[in-house]
Amino acid sequence: MLHHVLLEVGDLERSASFYDSMLAPLGWRRHYDENQTIGWGIAKPVFFISSHHDPKPGFGLLSFSALGIVAVKAAWENGVKAGGTSVSDPGERRSPGSGSYSAFLQDPDGYEIELTIGSD
Repeated sequence: MLHHVLLEVGDLERSASFYDSMLAPLGWRRHYDENQTIGWGIAKPVFFISSHHDPKPGFGLLSFSALGIVAVKAAWENGVKAGGTSVSDPGERRSPGSGSYSAFLQDPDGYEIELTIGSD
């Protein structure tokens, strides 16, 4: 079972603004903001960003579940408006590990993010 995820970012405030905007349509909110670390979740913080150390290359993908197509589109649009870069517009997907509808973007530090609703 996954307990939490923490990403090191180059500019904490820029990244916090990005994640505030992108995660809001998914029902996530800030639950933690101390010591150069910010955490979001639905009921408790499970996703954190921090500026304690320099970010290092070599990362894969974060995937956030959405409750529907409207939430995927809103989160993707908010993320792009807040400084993210579109990788793939919202749409139907048929690939292993991806939901039936998803969108991809990169956050301001280049981390790749999938916003998805699953078919399961």
